[in-house]
Parts: sequence; structure tokens; C-alpha cells
Amino acid sequence: MVGVTESAVAVQRTSARLERAEPMVRRLLLVPEKGKATGAAAVSEASAQRLFNVSMALSGLRCLLSYVVLPVVTPALGAAARVGPAIGVPIAIVALVFDVMAVRRFWAANHRWRWGISAVYVAVMAMVLGLLISDAVHLA
Repeated sequence: MVGVTESAVAVQRTSARLERAEPMVRRLLLVPEKGKATGAAAVSEASAQRLFNVSMALSGLRCLLSYVVLPVVTPALGAAARVGPAIGVPIAIVALVFDVMAVRRFWAANHRWRWGISAVYVAVMAMVLGLLISDAVHLA
């Protein structure tokens, strides 16, 4: 029984930390506090999940282009090495914008998975940002 009690205490501590951090994350994302979103600002979980699908598809497209399509297609067509970065930069920017919009939507909807989804988005955005920086360096 001691293991169950320690586990419950750990869950309570984590929950308390997340509750304290939540107002800071909402301010950072410019999302109203829980229960204060009304009218046009109120967001459904379904719309948050739709935007999640779109933003993940854009980020995936960016990675697919960078690692599969462009390294194979551009040399086969005899295209210059700058074609990949020139295509990758705008796609990366659009993907990052959609990623931020989706995170905001999850928080605005007060979605029960907002913390987990935010962690996934931070990882995806870090990868796309790395590709964006790499492409910018190649273009410069």
C-alpha cells in the first residue's frame, strides 16, 4: 500500500505544478484564462483537433521534402542545390505558424491533453526550426 500512496502523492504534486504553470503558459500564448473565453474566442475541442491534423501534416510535409523528395529529385533533374532550401524555408515558416496556432487552439479549448500536445508541438517545432535555420544558412 505504501507504493500506491507515494504514487498518488507524486501525481498530486505534478498536478499542482501544472496548475501553477498554467497561467504563465496562457499569457505566453495570449490565450484567455479558463472559463473567460466567450463568443468568437470560445473554441471547441474538435476545431483544435482539426488544426492539429493540418499543422502536423505541414510539419511532416516539410520533413518529407527535406529528407526524401528534394535529396532524390533535385539531383535527378539536375537542379541547383539552392532549390531545396528555397522551397523549404516558406514551408517551414507556414508549418511553424500553423503549429503555434494549433497550440493556442488547444489551450483556448481548454483541451484535456493540452499539456501533452504542447510537449509534442515543442519537439516538432524544434525540428522544423532546425531545418529552417539550416536552409537559411544554405541560402546565405
